[in-house]
Parts: sequence; C-alpha cells; structure tokens
Amino acid sequence: MTANDTRRSIFITGGASGIGRAVATHFGDRGWFVGVADVNADGMQDTLGLIGGGFKYLHKLDVRDRDAWDVALEAFATAAGGRIDVMVNNAGIGTGGPLHELDKEEIDRCLDINLRGVLYGAQAVYPYLQKSAPDSSLVNIASAAGITGGSGMSVYSATKFAVRGIAESLDAEWADDGIKCCSICPSFIETPLLDGTGNRRSNEAVRDRVKAAGLEITPVEEVAQTVWDAVHGDELHYLVGKTARQLNFAKRWMPGRVRKQQRAGAALLGK
Repeated sequence: MTANDTRRSIFITGGASGIGRAVATHFGDRGWFVGVADVNADGMQDTLGLIGGGFKYLHKLDVRDRDAWDVALEAFATAAGGRIDVMVNNAGIGTGGPLHELDKEEIDRCLDINLRGVLYGAQAVYPYLQKSAPDSSLVNIASAAGITGGSGMSVYSATKFAVRGIAESLDAEWADDGIKCCSICPSFIETPLLDGTGNRRSNEAVRDRVKAAGLEITPVEEVAQTVWDAVHGDELHYLVGKTARQLNFAKRWMPGRVRKQQRAGAALLGK
C-alpha cells in the first residue's frame, strides 16, 4: 500500500483562521491528510504553513455555491488518494442586533453561509463518506447559541439551532451507511470573531461584552481536541467551554431561570 491508501483525510471549511485553522493543525500534526477550504486564499496558505510535511491541500470555496462544492470535494479526494474520511462544516459568520434593525442582506448572508452552506456540504460529501465508511464522520460546528437564544441573536441562533438539528437528522439518516454525524457547541472561543462587533450598529467588540459579563474565553485548541474526540467517539452533541456546559445544564433543568436571565440581559442592553 502507498501512504495515501491508509492515511485518513479531513476536509475543513472556514480553514483560513480560528476554529478551522486549529482543527487543521491538530489533525495535520497527527498525520492526517488535511484539506482546507475558505474564501480567504492568503489565510489558507498561512494555515497550511503551520502543518509540516506535504499532506495538505487548499481550495477556494464559497460554501453558498452548491456546484462549487462538487468541484472542491472531487479535487480534494483526488489529492488525498481517492478518499474523504471526515468533513467539518465549520465556515460561518456572526451577526447580531435587534431583528427589526437588520437589513435583508445581513439576514440572507448569515442564513446562506451558516445554514445553506452546511446543508450543501453534507449533501455533497455524502458519497465520499459513504465510500470510506464505517467510521467516517460529518462534524458540524454549532454554538452555545444553538442551545438557547439570547437577545440580539435571533438570526445567528436560528442557524446554530438548525446546525444541531441537521446533525441529529443525518445521524439517523446515515446510520445504516456507517457514517457518524455530530455537532460541536462551543461557547466563547479565542478566535478573531471576538474582535468583531457582531452588530454593524455597535462599536463594542464581542470580546469586551464577554469580559464585562464575567464569562470565560476558551482556547481554540479545546475545540480542535473536541473535534478529534468526536471523530474517534460516538456522541451526538459535544459541548466546549464552561459557559456552554452550564447553559446546557440550566436549559435542561432550569428553563424558567434561563428565560429570566435572558430577559434581564436584554433589559440591561436596552433591547
């Protein structure tokens, strides 16, 4: 056998930075053939520069383009020796603010990238994961915002609730094929997204609001390790960070309290 006959491969969207980069380097350091996709070509080059050896690949991809998915996955599978073992639907953007203030373009862009992109990716990668099963995996990066919705998060939360639901549905749909499906739900992770506002009408960075609320910021490497654990485990939903775990517990056992806290938080923010 050649190296490519046995070397497992992983394809990661949003691989130019943040969680996607951390997952790429984590798997690359452990001998996997790593493929990253993004609209940011320079960022992808930087990611691959962090991975030693020659078992790596990049492809410029807009996840909103269904036809482009087929081209990207076929090219990566060819580069990886004809197989894709894991696909990580990570590409996503944040948006925030009162729903009545959001432009149609803001809403559509978030829905198209965070939701349509996940569905298109799952649909396109299915035959590859079916071929490499059993033990092939689809990993969807969701969020603690997919556990409960907060004020100013209606569009983003809608996409992340959906991403969790897609994982649950495909976990059942693809079970007979031997394909594992799961979602990863991080809380506030140390990525460039924290330096954005999440709301075009605000100049306050998400990072500042998180710190003011006394919440922890989890190292991005913890997400990468959780993706590794998910690929080698068999859970349906994985939580990353203290906030996500506490929120999941409270939502299950104290839903009334969570609701009151969310309303109180909205009042403090003036909506």
